[in-house]
Amino acid sequence: MSVVRDLRVLLRFSGFRRLLAVRLLSQGADGVYQVALATYVVFSPEKQTSATAIASAMAVLLLPYSLVGPFAGVLLDRWRRRQVFLHGNLLRALLACATAVLMVSHVPDWLFYVSALCVTAVNRFVLAGLSAALPRVVDAGRLVMANSLSPTAGTLAATAGGGLAFAVRLVIADSDAAVVLLGALLYLGSALASLRLAPGALGPDRDAVPPRLGAVLVGTTRDLVAGVRHLTAPPRREAAWALTAMTLMRFCYGALLVLLLMLCRYALSANQRQGLALLGLALGISGAGFFAAAVVTPWAAGRLGPGRWIAVCAGAAAVLEPSLGLPFAAGPMLVAAFVLGLTTQGAKISTDTIVQSSVDDGFRGRIFSVYDVLFNVAFVGAAAVAALMLPPDGRSAALVVMVAVVYAAVALSMSRFERQ
Repeated sequence: MSVVRDLRVLLRFSGFRRLLAVRLLSQGADGVYQVALATYVVFSPEKQTSATAIASAMAVLLLPYSLVGPFAGVLLDRWRRRQVFLHGNLLRALLACATAVLMVSHVPDWLFYVSALCVTAVNRFVLAGLSAALPRVVDAGRLVMANSLSPTAGTLAATAGGGLAFAVRLVIADSDAAVVLLGALLYLGSALASLRLAPGALGPDRDAVPPRLGAVLVGTTRDLVAGVRHLTAPPRREAAWALTAMTLMRFCYGALLVLLLMLCRYALSANQRQGLALLGLALGISGAGFFAAAVVTPWAAGRLGPGRWIAVCAGAAAVLEPSLGLPFAAGPMLVAAFVLGLTTQGAKISTDTIVQSSVDDGFRGRIFSVYDVLFNVAFVGAAAVAALMLPPDGRSAALVVMVAVVYAAVALSMSRFERQ
């Protein structure tokens, strides 16, 4: 397989191997920590879970990416990246231990959320640093290959970390605090792995004096505004429409995820343990849908065009989501998890393709920063809307119908735009 062959080539570079080890341990710890946080909020026996609590947890997990992300590079150009990995992961290990202590202590919820927010905020700097350091560990001819394989490996590590967290929670230790401590151990491992890299090996160069921080922050804000203006110009209307469609579909996926969490916690399970196992199964099936989208989308988008494929994905979700969701039964909900994983990821791949092909190269980075903000804010906004609409057991026909209407509107709008 070409992927295995490419990976073997990259692993010949000692710097790449060491940087990849830092990434795998760091993102594996992210997966463990995020699942532990979610299960603590939703499935703790001593807590009466509500959709509001789930929305708060999603905001803690995702908003730092949106608020800190566009400006992380400004600070990373001033700090040695190897030190960011070392101190950032040490700090996250310490904060994760603090989170574990708060889980077993009787403290106000806001204190627990502050601890979790700090962990996820630091994560943005580590992830951005991992991407910025890649040109330092591979040659220019293999940089595209490294940019493709390294983040994919990190995503797989995060998925594996989430699966490990579910396994530990269900089989070894019925304690979310124990799972968080496992995440802290992996963060510590990532920090120690970074010590195999020389302090100055990953840059940035110390020769150039960086501009004043305030001026750079203001400039970054102006660049983002310029990116939005570039996106709204007539030659790039398809990219703007695709981003809008993807934002709405992400909103739908987020609302249905909150509904699924509440159903697994109350309506579809006899106890917390059974509900946790059902949630793990549903997320695994949804992940299979993501994988299926990666296989199907290149062929489908090639035949129909990426814009029409977005319309097909949204239309399929509009039809299948209410028919599978309204019975509020475990079997149909698992099928719906696969369908929504496939349609959501299929639309995202198509949106990425449209943006990459229609946006000028000099604006691509800024547009994807805006894309990242929209993607995460839509998810958090969906959780907030679901918190207002969901009853205590999660059975809300109104939410299911509302989501189907949004999917249908996306399908009709994209179809009409593509015809024009």
